Amino acid sequence: MALPEWYEVVEKIQPHVVKILTPSGSGTGFFLASAPNAGVCMVATAAHVINHAHYWEEHIRLDHEASGKSILLRAADRALFVDERLDTAVIVFGKDSLPLPAEPFQLAPNDKHLKVGNEIGWLGYPAVSISNMCFFGGKISAWVERDQAYLVDGVAINGVSGGPAFNRAEAGPVIVGVVSAYMPNRATGEALPGVAVVRSVKQFHDLAPTFQSLNQAQEQQSPPSQEPPPALPSENPTPTTSRRAT
Repeated sequence: MALPEWYEVVEKIQPHVVKILTPSGSGTGFFLASAPNAGVCMVATAAHVINHAHYWEEHIRLDHEASGKSILLRAADRALFVDERLDTAVIVFGKDSLPLPAEPFQLAPNDKHLKVGNEIGWLGYPAVSISNMCFFGGKISAWVERDQAYLVDGVAINGVSGGPAFNRAEAGPVIVGVVSAYMPNRATGEALPGVAVVRSVKQFHDLAPTFQSLNQAQEQQSPPSQEPPPALPSENPTPTTSRRAT
């Protein structure tokens, strides 16, 4: 069986994607899992997309383009799980708040990663055209075990932090990562094509939908940062000289 075309994969992924808006910026998220018995579902994103809102207990809006629905989550309406080191996060909220698909897509196995040379794609809402969900793609240049991240060749990701990265498979799309940052090449003093940073989804396997209620999720959620995170969009380079993708 031949691999599906990229446009076929994009059409399947689109209903799983949401735009994330906070008082300080925007980003992208995607349907991760649901716990019907607990009445909650989960949306994954990049940690830096929601960190500022988490610290200040600000509202977070989720726009679901596929259905035309939008919800505003106050601090009391959600639970946030944030891994700042890996720049990944999960938003937990009421399952009936948005008409997300019945089942999420498969996550890549937590004990494997794609080999260099594989092609992946991702979706998100770039800052240059925030009203439009856009598709990007590139080939994996390297896997960085320490950072649990893929480096993807020559693609300026244009503000789609938190968007799902996926590959094509005969059985259907597989979510392999979360868009995190862009590392420009400044070897000549000018911004030459660099690499995108896509974080692994391995850590999401540990956050299975085992909550019995939203209240229980809130009791277990991550504490906010000890210091105020920067507002989005961030222009502060990370220790690896990358720039956040927001």
